[in-house]
Amino acid sequence: MIRAVFAAFLALTLPAYAEIQIKEVVSPGGITAWLVEDHNIPFTALEIQFRGGTSLDAPEKRGAVNLMTALLEEGAADLDSRAFAEARDALAADFTFDSGTDSVGVSVRFLTENRDEAVTLLRKALVEPRFDQDAIDRVREQVLSNLRSNEKDPDTLAANAFDALAFGSHPYGSTGDGTIDTVTKLTRDDILAAHQGALARDRIYVSAAGDITAEELGPLLDTLLGDLPATGTPLPPKADLLLPPGQTVIDFPTPQASVLFGHVGIPRDDPDFFAAFILNEAFGGGRFTARLMSEVREKRGLTYGIGSYLVGMDQAELFMGQFSASNDKVAEAIAVVQAEWARIATEGLTEQELADTKTYLTGSYPLRFDGNGRIANILVGMQMDDMPIDYAATRNAKIEAVTMDDIKRVAQRIFLPEALHFVIVGQPTGL
Repeated sequence: MIRAVFAAFLALTLPAYAEIQIKEVVSPGGITAWLVEDHNIPFTALEIQFRGGTSLDAPEKRGAVNLMTALLEEGAADLDSRAFAEARDALAADFTFDSGTDSVGVSVRFLTENRDEAVTLLRKALVEPRFDQDAIDRVREQVLSNLRSNEKDPDTLAANAFDALAFGSHPYGSTGDGTIDTVTKLTRDDILAAHQGALARDRIYVSAAGDITAEELGPLLDTLLGDLPATGTPLPPKADLLLPPGQTVIDFPTPQASVLFGHVGIPRDDPDFFAAFILNEAFGGGRFTARLMSEVREKRGLTYGIGSYLVGMDQAELFMGQFSASNDKVAEAIAVVQAEWARIATEGLTEQELADTKTYLTGSYPLRFDGNGRIANILVGMQMDDMPIDYAATRNAKIEAVTMDDIKRVAQRIFLPEALHFVIVGQPTGL
C-alpha cells in the first residue's frame, strides 16, 4: 500500500526521450490525454488512472474498491463473465484492472484493426459492469483466501503493523485489501457505491502510445469515458505521520525475521528532491555497491538483501527500508543500519559515490522507454505526479546539477537516525 515508491517513478527517464514527441490531446468532451504516436506496429497501449484508489473506502467498507476493481472483468452490460472473456479474447485485446492506495488503474492493449470493438467492450466494463452476485461471491472468496494467507506472511504483517503505527485511523493506516470481517460483509450495493465513487471523470489521467493519431484519440476518449459520473468520492485528507522513534517487535514463529524501518520522507515537488533521490540510490538502492548492501550483506553477512526507498503517496511521504535476517542476527543488523544512517547524515557521499550514482541514474533512464506499454505507463505517472510534459527531456539535467554541497546539506536534512522506527516480525534475540 504504502509502496508507491518515488524511486520507481523517477527511474523513468529516457535517453531516447529527446526522440519521443509527447502531444497533449483534449477530447471534444474535455478529457485530457498525453500521446506518443508510433505507427511502426499496428497496436496501441492505453493507460488510464483514476486518482483515489482504496483510500476512498470508508473504515467499515475497507476492501470495497479492491473487490470492485477485481470484478470489472467479470461481466458487463449484456455479457456475463464467460461471454466477456470470450469477446475480449476474440479481439486479441488485453485489459488489466488494478487498485492501489491512491489510484485505480486500467492498462489496455489492442490491435488497430480491432480498435473500435475493443473500446466498445472496454467501455462496457468501465461504465456498465454487471457485478453479478455469483461473480461477487467467487472473487470475494479469492480475496479472503489471500487475506488468510497474509496472516501467516511475516512481510505482510510487518507492512501492516508499520502502516498502522505511521498513520493510525487514516486510510493509509490499514490495508486497502480490507479485513476478513469487512470483506465478508460487503454487499452488492457496497460494490456499486465503490464503482460510482472511484471511477469518475473528475479524477481521470490518460496516456496513449502507439498506432493512433490525436484526431483519433480524442473521440475515442469520449466514447470510452464520457458516460462515467462527473464527480466521485472526495479524496482523503493529508495524513499526519504518527510514527514514534523506537522499535516494535511482533512475536511470530519464523526463522527469518522481517524488518521494516523508516521515518518521514520528502515531497516529490520539494527543491531538494533530486539530491534526496541520489542520496537514497547511493545509500540503499538495489545495487550491490549501495552502502547498506555493502555494510550489512557483503561485509557482515547479516542478510541476503537490504534496501531503502523514498515513498511518495498523495497524502504523505516516507523514507523507508527493509531486510530479513535470522533471529540471532537482527539486533546486529539494526545496529549497523542505525550507524550507517547516522554516518551518511554527518558525512554525505564521497565524490566517487556521487559521480558513479549520477552516471547510473542518467545512463539507465533511456532504457525505461522500451515499448509502447512502458511509455504509456510512464506518461500517465508523470501526469499524476504533476510533472511538466517536457520532464523526460529535462530530468537528467536536474540530476547532473546536484552538487556536493547539495548532497551534504540534504543528507543532514533527510537522514534522521534518532527518528527511525523499526518494526520486527519474528523472534529476535538481543534487542
